[in-house]
Amino acid sequence: MSKALRLSEKWFRFGLWIVAFVFAGFLIGLGGTIVQNLPRVEHHYTQEDFIDKPLAEQARNVIKEAQKTRTGAQESLEQARLRHNVTRANSATARDTFNNWLSTRQATRRAEQDSELIARTQELDELKAGERSALADVEAQQKILLDAQQAEARAQTQLRELERDAAEKLATELRSQELRVFLYRLTLTLPLLGIAGWLFAKKRKSTYWPFVWGFIYFALFAFFVELVPYLPSYGGYVRYVVGIVITVLVGRYAIIALNRYLERQKLAEALPDAERRKELSYDTALARLAKKVCPGCERPVDLTNTAIDYCPHCGICLFDHCAGCNERKSAFARFCHACGAVARDKAAG
Repeated sequence: MSKALRLSEKWFRFGLWIVAFVFAGFLIGLGGTIVQNLPRVEHHYTQEDFIDKPLAEQARNVIKEAQKTRTGAQESLEQARLRHNVTRANSATARDTFNNWLSTRQATRRAEQDSELIARTQELDELKAGERSALADVEAQQKILLDAQQAEARAQTQLRELERDAAEKLATELRSQELRVFLYRLTLTLPLLGIAGWLFAKKRKSTYWPFVWGFIYFALFAFFVELVPYLPSYGGYVRYVVGIVITVLVGRYAIIALNRYLERQKLAEALPDAERRKELSYDTALARLAKKVCPGCERPVDLTNTAIDYCPHCGICLFDHCAGCNERKSAFARFCHACGAVARDKAAG
């Protein structure tokens, strides 16, 4: 159609399309800000919102105390083991010394050494008792450490169960929240899409068409970019179902529009030539001729063939002769291109 427009009109239309896109851009920016802020109307849930706080706090306290006890027991155990090693070494050394001394006494058989034998035996018994006491300290610290580890393990198990239950509740709530936020977005965008559809059907050729098209682009962007990516998945079922519904609706509209168009074309082609010309605007006729199609039925026609004056498909006149100079010209031209005479009004006969 741009070939049929005046040069200045082309630039004006280009400028108006820029206005439409700029208007759509600002609307998209505003709509995007609103859509992004919609989740803020909902509380930001975390796992702590669903966990049994008293039991969880009790388990955490047990874990904390058990870790503290375990750390202290580990340090005490290391010290006890060190003491046990020292006493065991002392006991072993004393035993070796006693055995050597005893071997010497048996060799000499000196009676005055009996009191020393008793003293050495008592000393060895005391070292052995110290060794056993050190070992008992080691075993006591090992028991404290084991009890702390077991208490911590039980508390960890309990806490994990509480956290698992809380995670399941959180996931359920997040799915519900996601659905609510989507419904908020749907409540906002669906009316915009409905208004855009009405504007497309009724106002797209009105005086203020740049704002109409700007709003249409904004509504389409809001629906397919700001809404569709947030569709709840549920394993893909929702998105596929929505895609099927949208495809069916768009396809149904296209089929109905095509059938209505074909019906109008059949009715138009049945009208007399003069009436059909009244229905065609000058710019529309020139735009179709520029595409080398018949202005009446939009079927291809060889316009370069000078033998063709009427459309072979619908019979509308395509070329006639000037009343002033008899030059062959377009039947839709308002003036003769050869002499400039006003074209005859075929509707007037």
